[in-house]
Amino acid sequence: MAQEQVQLQTQKQQQVQRLSQQQMLQVKLLEMPLTELEESVNAELDDNPALESGGEETDDMDTDGSAEQTEGDDFDTQQEREERQDALDSALERMRSDDELPAYDSRQQRNNADYEEIVYGDTVSFIDKLNEQVGERELTDRQRDILEYLIGSLDNDGLLRKDLGSISDELAIYHGIDATAGELEEALKILQDFDPAGIGARTLQECLLLQVDRKVENGEWAGDGKLYRCVRTILADYFDAFTKKHWDKIQTALSLSDHQVETLQREIRRLNPKPGASMGETQGRNLQQITPDFIIDTEDDGTITFSLNHGNLPELHVSPAFNEMLAAYRDNKAGMNRQEKEALLYAKEKVDKAQGFIEAVKLRRHTLQVTMKAIIDIQRRFFQDGDEADLKPMILKDIADRTGLDISTISRVSNIKYAQTRWGIFPLRFFFSDSYTTEDGEEMSTRKIKVALKEVIGQEDKRRPLSDDALAKVMKEKGFPIARRTVAKYREQLGLPVARLRKE
Repeated sequence: MAQEQVQLQTQKQQQVQRLSQQQMLQVKLLEMPLTELEESVNAELDDNPALESGGEETDDMDTDGSAEQTEGDDFDTQQEREERQDALDSALERMRSDDELPAYDSRQQRNNADYEEIVYGDTVSFIDKLNEQVGERELTDRQRDILEYLIGSLDNDGLLRKDLGSISDELAIYHGIDATAGELEEALKILQDFDPAGIGARTLQECLLLQVDRKVENGEWAGDGKLYRCVRTILADYFDAFTKKHWDKIQTALSLSDHQVETLQREIRRLNPKPGASMGETQGRNLQQITPDFIIDTEDDGTITFSLNHGNLPELHVSPAFNEMLAAYRDNKAGMNRQEKEALLYAKEKVDKAQGFIEAVKLRRHTLQVTMKAIIDIQRRFFQDGDEADLKPMILKDIADRTGLDISTISRVSNIKYAQTRWGIFPLRFFFSDSYTTEDGEEMSTRKIKVALKEVIGQEDKRRPLSDDALAKVMKEKGFPIARRTVAKYREQLGLPVARLRKE
């Protein structure tokens, strides 16, 4: 029996929520760090003739870190502030952001007060540095093209994880270069001769061996041929035992004394498993300058004040010429011709857009102020003494409850923004930490537990490192009653290996 297809048309009423352009602008500016905001403001000034700048923005924070109301500020009433904030919260809620914030990796910090130095000057990428070395070699155009493609194929550690066969196929498909295996090997040898030593290695083993050979070439181990031979033998012939820290097997196989083993371990530790990071922070990891969005000052008596870093942001206002143009056209609305009406519509569009942008910038500033004030209120002990162990359990919802803002708003404020404190520069997500509830119902900061665990492992006897069970017992004695599986979980998050691999 034949089937007949019938097309039906039905009418359906459905409620759909859409974000207005102004709400989208508010969300966009709220997420931006200071440097990106400066670029956005400058781009808007160039694009919109009705938007003008008039001097630098002044810091309107009082000594308590709360926003002072300035004359001429559009936020002249608490009701208006709340209405605008409700509109932003509503827009963000529709975007369905959750209460998840990437865990801050404490391994980025060395100790409580000795934090990783922020590089402010050189923003040349690591790839650019390698390409500069390409220009210093006498190469054919074909060799240069192949070499530059190999450089572009390196990972963040400076290693070449792709096999040469895949690279050969990519060169042929995307660049029309039919490179033979011999040509790729030759180009790779040239790359591996670049600085820093170990660049372009295909495995960790090859990376370390390249560095050992470079040390000999540079005369660093001149007159100590036995040291070179032992190190190279370990890396070349006993690499599996070396990675598993089975030094007892290596010592027996090579008939080494305890003193010789210690010397070899010390020399091998000087090698860099990630040569891509050895040319500097801004180069090796291709980071750009970090500019703090908040400046937090702590006095000797414990008083804490803060301000927003306005950087090079100018004070924005609507062009008086455009306002006068609108007023003149409105007064003569009846006698306008078509050209004048088009000019009126153009001027009104630009003025409305300028006013919306100014309002979005001010709303961003207000939201950042109340959020930072709430963070300081909760983490006051840390800002006073700089001890990471004093960070209290704090999640996005805690700040949302204190400020009356939506969780998604707090999430965007806390993303890609930094605070400069007396103890260093921190990303805002550093101040957030989950809690751990013990069997007795006591709530403890996971950050504090991790700091204590790292300290215990750091003080253990490296010849007899503690197992996870033993660590759990020591932690309980120190007032942190956590289970063995919790110890294992936090140890892995800290990047610390199991006891067998910590043995020296």
